[in-house]
Amino acid sequence: MGKWVEGRVIARHHWTAELFSLRVDAPVETYQAGQFTRLALDIDGERVARPYSYVNAPHERPLEFYFITVPDGPLTSRMVELDEGDRIWVQSRAAGLFTLEWLPDGEDLWLLSTGTALGVFLAILKTEEPWNRYRRVVLVHGVRTGAELTYRDTIAELQDRHGEQFRTVSLVSREDHSGALRGRITHAIEDGRLEQAAGLQLGPETSQVMLCGNPDMVSDTTALLEARGMKRNRRKEPGHITTEKYWG
Repeated sequence: MGKWVEGRVIARHHWTAELFSLRVDAPVETYQAGQFTRLALDIDGERVARPYSYVNAPHERPLEFYFITVPDGPLTSRMVELDEGDRIWVQSRAAGLFTLEWLPDGEDLWLLSTGTALGVFLAILKTEEPWNRYRRVVLVHGVRTGAELTYRDTIAELQDRHGEQFRTVSLVSREDHSGALRGRITHAIEDGRLEQAAGLQLGPETSQVMLCGNPDMVSDTTALLEARGMKRNRRKEPGHITTEKYWG
């Protein structure tokens, strides 16, 4: 990846006691929605860095990053204390292949996420490409508690803009929550509730699926989709499933 550039914090938002987002002004290079960069702070004479996906679309400023605090984590424990105007380092050149560029065309685009992996899909959805290439787009977000269903205003704006072309399904695994299915993404695929809620079938004839989030969710969901005749998407052999394992 590229060199470090100095960024300045524009705003910090507390979603829950563990979930935060940072807005940062930094002169990064052009990137594609779905890619990630690295954030860093100089701590005790060492530059401590971790990868984070962009939540903002490439044309949007300031930059935005969504993350969960790690107990005793050397970086996130400092990031949650940053105030407006504080310095943070950003790698100028983004990386990663989790972009629509590598997806085949299809009728329906399914975006399945857990936790903070939602952010990468918001970056993609705020561009024109998914809406121009796919007839319908389904955003699925799985969390533990209802309080973790974040960025609802952003999702509502996308819904207003794209109408029936856009479907959303939320899942909460540890409690009942109004407007959300109870359980995990894998359970809702197995018992048919996910397709029922989206009003669409999930299968190789019509669907392209992007999976991002908890590695167990990604692996288990991939296995369920492969059992339906879907296959992994590769450059030389186009398929239906594109994955990114993500702890944010």
